[in-house]
Order: sequence, then structure tokens, then C-alpha cells
Amino acid sequence: MGRVSEKAKQRYQEKIKEYKAVIVNLLEEEKEALSGMQQGDPSFHPLRLELANKNLVLISYYTLVNSLSLALLGMKNESSLNEARKCLYRVIIYLEEIVSPYIDVPFSDYEEGLAAIEALSDAERYGLLNRIGFAINSVEEGFGDKSKWKWSFVELEGRFAVLAKNLINFKTFIAKLDPRIEGYPERVSHAELAKKLLEGAADQYRQKYELTTRRFDDMRLAINYLSALKRIHTLLGETEGAEVTKRKIEIWKSKMESDMKQAKHQSRHKERQA
Repeated sequence: MGRVSEKAKQRYQEKIKEYKAVIVNLLEEEKEALSGMQQGDPSFHPLRLELANKNLVLISYYTLVNSLSLALLGMKNESSLNEARKCLYRVIIYLEEIVSPYIDVPFSDYEEGLAAIEALSDAERYGLLNRIGFAINSVEEGFGDKSKWKWSFVELEGRFAVLAKNLINFKTFIAKLDPRIEGYPERVSHAELAKKLLEGAADQYRQKYELTTRRFDDMRLAINYLSALKRIHTLLGETEGAEVTKRKIEIWKSKMESDMKQAKHQSRHKERQA
């Protein structure tokens, strides 16, 4: 790549000046809000939701700065992309503090947190999830396929899948499966998205295990995501889906157990040779 001219650099700085000012203001607002927040206090859950939304706005500005860098300078702005990635984690963490990060637990374990944001409509929940999904894709695409962060996005997308599930009020979901009740299309779409994300997270962790780490923790996580998917199928009375997922879990467990035995055998063989 050729040397970037001073004129191009100046033009770029002029273009992003306004956006950088907005970013600074948003970060100050977040800092101020956090100074009065008490950790674990459910009364602050609406504020945590607001901060999650604020970070989604920050991500849009950071990715815009990167897009302008590509267009005007012919290079990525790695600094902006890294800040956007950090914001993604903050979005996830704020929402996990509300509805928990638990992959496969009974609804009662996170019901209290969900009740604290009951005012959030079904359409707003589904819209929030779509915005998070778009933000993750934007940052991931910004880094590119060969990024050192490639596999860290597997964790991020897995945690996002859990949030999608935990933002569903399963206590009222079945009763509201009536097209005449407001929010019906969004409720159904939300549930379908949660199932799709959980299955995707399971497949990605399985791929991560097979292609890179060979860590059994990754395989266990993959199975946990499938278990969460099976729980949704069961709660919604989707017998076929539950059965298909159950068989997949059994196959994956069998595969893991076989790999563990093989790893143990190889370890003992090395010890004997030492």
C-alpha cells in the first residue's frame, strides 16, 4: 500500500472530528451513570439496559470511523475497531447483569432480573437483539477473516445467544402465543432467533474444538448450548426439535468421551516412553 498523503489524512480528520466528539460525550455519560450504580442492585437494571443501548450507539460511531478510514486512507482503523469490540463486551455484560449469563438453567433462576425490565415490550426486545446482532457482524466484518480476534467472536456470539434466550419470558410466552395479542410476530421471531443462535453457538464451539484448541471445555460448552436449545424446544412443546437435539447431544457426548479416552491413552504412552 502506498504512502497516505497529508491531504488525505487532513480530510479524514475533518470528517471524523464530529463523530469523535459524540463518542467522547457518550463515554462521559456512561462514566457518570456508572459512578452512582450499585453492583447487583436490581433497581438499576433499567439503567443497565440504557447503558447497553448507549454502547450500541458507540459501536455504530466506531465502525463509521473505521469505514471512513478505509474509504479515505485505504486502511483499517484498528484502534476504533478495538474500541467497538470492547463496547460489544460491555453491551453483553450489562444485559448479563440483568438476565444472567447462565446457558442452561430453569427460568426461575433469572426470572427476577427479567421482571425488572418488564416494561420493555416484545418488539423492543426483538429490536434490541437485532441491533446487537448487527453490531457484532459489523465489528467482525471490520476486522476481517484473518483477524487475531476471529475465535474470540465465538465466545461473544455464544454469550449473545444466551441473552437472546434469557430475554424471553417463558412464564408468559405460551399464553401469549395468540396472533391477536400485541407483539405476537416479534415474540415468535425472538424465539426462533434464540434457537438459531444457540444452535449456531454450539456448532461454532464444536468447530473451535475440532480446528484449533482440542480443549474439552470447548466441547462441553458446545453441548451446553445444545442443552439450552433442547430446553426451549421442550418448553414450547416442540417434540421433534427436542428429540433431534437430544440425539445430537448424545452423539457429541459420545465423540467427546471417545476423544478423552484417546487423549488419556496417548498421555500414558508418552509417560512410558519418557
